[in-house]
Amino acid sequence: MSDADTDHLGRPLVAVTGLGIVTPLGWGVADNWAALTAGRSGIRRIRRFPTEHLRTTIAGTVDLPNEAPGDVVSAPQRVETMAAFAMEEALSQAGIGAKGHFPGPLFLGMPPVEFEWPQRLDLTRAAGAAPGYGGIVAAARGRVDLYETFLFGGVGERLADRFGTEGAPISLTTACATGASAIQLAVEAIQRGEATAAIAVGADGSVNPEALIRFSLLSALSTRNDAPEAASRPFEKSRDGFVMAEGAGALVLESLAAARARGARVLGLLLGCGERADSFHRTRSNPDGGAIIGAMRNALADAGLAPSDIGYVNAHGTGTPENDKMETLGMRAVFGEAAPPISSNKSMIGHTLSAAGAVEAVFSLLTIREGRLPPTINYEVPDPAITLDVVPNVARDASVRHVLSSSFGFGGQNVCLVLGAPPA
Repeated sequence: MSDADTDHLGRPLVAVTGLGIVTPLGWGVADNWAALTAGRSGIRRIRRFPTEHLRTTIAGTVDLPNEAPGDVVSAPQRVETMAAFAMEEALSQAGIGAKGHFPGPLFLGMPPVEFEWPQRLDLTRAAGAAPGYGGIVAAARGRVDLYETFLFGGVGERLADRFGTEGAPISLTTACATGASAIQLAVEAIQRGEATAAIAVGADGSVNPEALIRFSLLSALSTRNDAPEAASRPFEKSRDGFVMAEGAGALVLESLAAARARGARVLGLLLGCGERADSFHRTRSNPDGGAIIGAMRNALADAGLAPSDIGYVNAHGTGTPENDKMETLGMRAVFGEAAPPISSNKSMIGHTLSAAGAVEAVFSLLTIREGRLPPTINYEVPDPAITLDVVPNVARDASVRHVLSSSFGFGGQNVCLVLGAPPA
């Protein structure tokens, strides 16, 4: 391995050779990028289940192929379908993984799983005259379909079998940082020399009644139900919460040396990963911003870059009053008055939760490749406490070589990624 294939710490440089994506804006990289840079919103009224008496009735839903009205599709099934599509697109672009064998491990970021109300009600009906816990357990005996659907590691096992990845697939969840955590684990496996290739995926399909109610009880969701497209308003003064969404992002990662050896087209580099935990509160960040600031600085240090090297920041940018305030604090602490432009994809696609870190990594690489910054839409009234350049409402042409992509999760789980242009 030559010096040109290693980073400032002597580790293998990690190349990105394939991208795949599904969001409320569409299926595939081309449709998503066109809609994103056009400033189009994918937020709509929920049609999947009744929303009467709910405080929030909007989301960034993704309709699956051949999904008919009234179909009961569980969150794990949605995750698997969208993750498989994103993986197929990424592998096809990378030109690797033919004949059902991918020469590396799978790292899958996905939400926790549990029985949902349709399954619970089905078991209660099956219990008949004994609808208590004991009766429900008895009714579930022998239901292999339920076990396989709602086994957390089951999705990863089926995807690994389908695409022929090597070793045991790793399934993980770190709240809103999950997709970025999956990428970080894949990068570190390549840097340690444990693999020359890996595929990292973040996927989420959690728009169901129970999840919606739980986030609503936390007062985390926007209630701007009358205008779904205008509901997600990161960094704007009237923001009132995030909008739940679904999707998947996949990246094929390889050591730069391995990618070059097989003649692959390098789309970009994954230069640095930084994480920092904060045990301050289940949902809120510590007001001192220490974990957010630390994750940003750790990512820059891991990449061997200075703050001035970053040309654009793909924000976590949820649109909650708390997050956007803390992200601004972190930006000013790290970048000072010379902060680069920052914008939030979530203004258009909503918060894809466990998928967000991977989806936004895909968008960050497209930003570098296409030389165009996606906008933050619905930016009408500036918040005087947020003095950042948020690329308001309209996409902007810009030559960018390095992007910082931030993911700040509930429970203080924070991961930042530094992505770079492909080598000359």
